[in-house]
Amino acid sequence: MNDQAPRAQIHPPVADTDGFATAVSRDGTPIAYDRVGRGPAVVVIDGTFGSRTFGPNVKLPAQLSAHYTVFHYDRRGRGDSGDTGPYAVAREVEDLEAVIDEAGGQACVYGISSGAVLAVDAARRFPDKITRLALYEPPCVVDDSRAPWPPDYLDQVTRLVASGRRGDAVKLWMRQAAALPGPLIAMTRVLPAWARLCAAAETIVRDGQVMAGTGAGGPLPAERFRVEVPTLVIAGAKSPRWLHHSADAFAALLPHAQRQTLAGQTHFVKPAAIAPALTRFFTA
Repeated sequence: MNDQAPRAQIHPPVADTDGFATAVSRDGTPIAYDRVGRGPAVVVIDGTFGSRTFGPNVKLPAQLSAHYTVFHYDRRGRGDSGDTGPYAVAREVEDLEAVIDEAGGQACVYGISSGAVLAVDAARRFPDKITRLALYEPPCVVDDSRAPWPPDYLDQVTRLVASGRRGDAVKLWMRQAAALPGPLIAMTRVLPAWARLCAAAETIVRDGQVMAGTGAGGPLPAERFRVEVPTLVIAGAKSPRWLHHSADAFAALLPHAQRQTLAGQTHFVKPAAIAPALTRFFTA
């Protein structure tokens, strides 16, 4: 078992080769994306660890491509995208804006997990560019249905990643942020995906900043998350109660929101299960 997996490769600026294209963010960072399908634009945002080649969204563009032109991009510091420092959540919002501009200036946006929270931040900043918004299980702790994040959680994972203890950072994220049971954490450490999780440990720190202020067990910060964009908020029927409560809180806060539960799904939602829900909402 290798808890000290190599860092995920951070690429320099790249040309539009090898099957992907690049958008250029406001600070000059190249953001790699895949484009597939034909029709209105849909942009897909990954959560922690996720990229164009890893995570629950990998096969989603193909599921949507019959109806939409789907843009699935690598968030900065992941996959084939660049990584201009210092990191800031606002720069990630600008990265999404750059991809939407590549799509023609307007798009429907779908975000999963912490990517859903980033999507709401973007909708508040440029609502004229996001026509419809779909969120899958934004992982906020809004009540006492689970333990809140410890106050020093972000400091802890930042120190672990900075010191090269990448496996320990992933375990801490699993235990304190994702609230996974101990046996599941132990099982994950022996799976082939463990090395990829450790390689992407920086995403834990960055998504901790995206999620700032949402893990203490209290109401969502209304001044941050109340947006006017029509929104679909989805949770999986097999996901834990706290994720359903987070989805409920977003649906209650957003003035033009619909709430849906997908039968048989967990936080790692299957593309074939969510694609029909997204298609119905984005087409309405």
